[in-house]
Amino acid sequence: MNLPLVVGVDGSDSSLTAVDWAVDESARHGLSLRLLHASLWENYEGTRPSFGTGRHAEKVMADHIVASCVERARRRNPELRVSGEAVAEDAVSALLRAGPEAFALVTGSRGRGQVAGMLLGSVSLTVAARAVCPVVVVRGEEPGRRETAGRIVVGVGDAPDGAGAVRFAVREAEVRGCALTAVRAWRSPSQEPVDHMLIADDAARSREQRAAADLEDALREAVREHPGVDIDLRPVEGPAHRVLLDASAGAGLIVVGAQRRHGRFGLQLGRAAHTLLHHAPCPVAVVPQRV
Repeated sequence: MNLPLVVGVDGSDSSLTAVDWAVDESARHGLSLRLLHASLWENYEGTRPSFGTGRHAEKVMADHIVASCVERARRRNPELRVSGEAVAEDAVSALLRAGPEAFALVTGSRGRGQVAGMLLGSVSLTVAARAVCPVVVVRGEEPGRRETAGRIVVGVGDAPDGAGAVRFAVREAEVRGCALTAVRAWRSPSQEPVDHMLIADDAARSREQRAAADLEDALREAVREHPGVDIDLRPVEGPAHRVLLDASAGAGLIVVGAQRRHGRFGLQLGRAAHTLLHHAPCPVAVVPQRV
């Protein structure tokens, strides 16, 4: 049985955009959609006035958010299987707990009540950095329009954190019927003396060739298993976080891997993923890889 796509909703404009994106994504993959709202309303029971129903105002608000998001999803795609749930839990814990039974977790880039000027909400960042399943943070002004016109981009890092991201990206390109651009950053030798420029040029060419070979190795299985996907292998000189941010321009989705080390707590995100989550102009998928 296919796992559902799970969306964190809080009633903000950002989460409504995430719902729209998730409806379309669920339809592409033939998945059900689960809308999840987390609120600590039980902690406040009896501390504030209730509405006429006798339930606490926070619980009424939570139920209203879920119901309105379910209605929105069904209006966008009446044939989609949609369910909604409000849980008495903090948002990060609720989403992380849902992760093992989800195809992916989807969040908006900013939550309700987010401090003005912040680039990314703390819930989205923490979930992306700790979840055991793929997490998509829906960024960009018109992510729905961009994804129909743009290609998929995947950042190919070192082997320990790249295989899951590549599989996810190829599958996305296939179901969307669009091209996939696989990008690997490489760095030129720095601070080389002028009288060694030929040596520096040779070293640069060698590093670019090595990056191209690494791309071919990383995508070889995907090319064989998905021959219908147009895959462009692109080694690019520069720091990975800048290279991938540049590559996200015009993309419908950018995919990166993230290592999840056993027994390690805290945020487990590399610099490239962190930069994209804060600055990319399109949705960002972070795909965990156990190492």
